Amino acid sequence: MVKAIFTVLGGFCVYLMATLSYAGIAVLMGIESACIPLPSELIMPYAGALTSPDVAASLSTTYGVTLPVFNLLFAAIAGAIGCNLGSEVAYWVGAKGGRPAIEKYGKKLLISKKEIELADRWFEKRGDLIIFVARLLPVVRTFIAFPAGVARMNRTKFHVYTFAGSLPWCYALAYVGQRLGLELMDEHSPLKHFMHRADAVIGAVIILAAAYFVWSRVKVYKQYKAEGVAAAKAD
Repeated sequence: MVKAIFTVLGGFCVYLMATLSYAGIAVLMGIESACIPLPSELIMPYAGALTSPDVAASLSTTYGVTLPVFNLLFAAIAGAIGCNLGSEVAYWVGAKGGRPAIEKYGKKLLISKKEIELADRWFEKRGDLIIFVARLLPVVRTFIAFPAGVARMNRTKFHVYTFAGSLPWCYALAYVGQRLGLELMDEHSPLKHFMHRADAVIGAVIILAAAYFVWSRVKVYKQYKAEGVAAAKAD
């Protein structure tokens, strides 16, 4: 059950990595950093798992593609470069369109105003350094480029801090994926035995997490829809 769920969730990531190699990691992380909900917590562990030839061969058989064997550091660097590429898109939208652009595109991407305001507050309180810190934090890291663009933060500093903060994040997630991949390939691994025994529980947790994500985005959609109806009635 767990294997089937991960096959579905990781399929897109795996096929892109198979097609584009390191560039695939960069593209995937670029998508995540452009505020499109494709979590780095899924992308980089797969990249890390592919640093083991045995794991790469196993995943190649599972997905029916030929997967490359990555270097852990190079995979993390590719992920960090992707973060910069995706963040440039979000920065540009914020710089060109200001706050209205954030709200306009946030609506299309189902990013709530509360999430946008959270990124705003982090940036306003901490200044330039928050770009580095935010890249190490889930959720906030995805949206922080918007307010940086609105504030027209120095572009060079923005990309230096983005890369510096993204690299340890990508490396840590890739390392976790590498260790998990190696553990699960070992027939005598306690982790593998645990996952077999807890198969139903782990599967339920994954399903609940996915359901919560979908529910939260539906909730955001309904909020924007309600505001649109209210605005139309006011007119």
